[in-house]
Amino acid sequence: MTRAITILTENFADWETALINSTARLYYGFYTQFATPGGLPVTSSGGMLVTPQLALEEINLEELDLLMVCGGSHWQSGKAPDLGPLLRAARDKNVVLAGICDGTRVLAQAGVLDTVRHTSNSTDNLASTGYAGAALYQDVPWAVADQRIITAPGTAPVTFTREVLRALGIADDNLAAYLAMHGAEHGQADRAHLAA
Repeated sequence: MTRAITILTENFADWETALINSTARLYYGFYTQFATPGGLPVTSSGGMLVTPQLALEEINLEELDLLMVCGGSHWQSGKAPDLGPLLRAARDKNVVLAGICDGTRVLAQAGVLDTVRHTSNSTDNLASTGYAGAALYQDVPWAVADQRIITAPGTAPVTFTREVLRALGIADDNLAAYLAMHGAEHGQADRAHLAA
């Protein structure tokens, strides 16, 4: 069974990892868990209270296939935990790493984006982290995957889901149809707007 952990903090962005966790758990049988600093409950930016299954300090990389960092305002608050050692160890063990929105800042601060193509909400979002990977930044509105590291702007949960699952070897017709359904409104809205 594929095991995935999503790291959440106070004011995490509800929508960013919801689709990947739901798809992975319900359709592909993943064992999904959530971890927070100290294992304490956190409240999302939308007001949803989440009680995690474990503390960040309890994450066991030996039993893990996927480690995701959900975005949220806490990552820029000055009170965020240092995930550098955990993320570097996960990369070294070939665990798939994924960050969305300000979760990409956490990956940059850990140095795991220094040698891979990546994206974020903007180049400015990562510049203040002091990371060395700016030359590999991709200025695109969708998820970018490189060497089992996936990054995405906060507005791209559908392509984030696709690239995370692809990194784990899942890319079937059912997934393509499911993700097309979730992204359909964007293409149709763009065409309708252009025709108006």
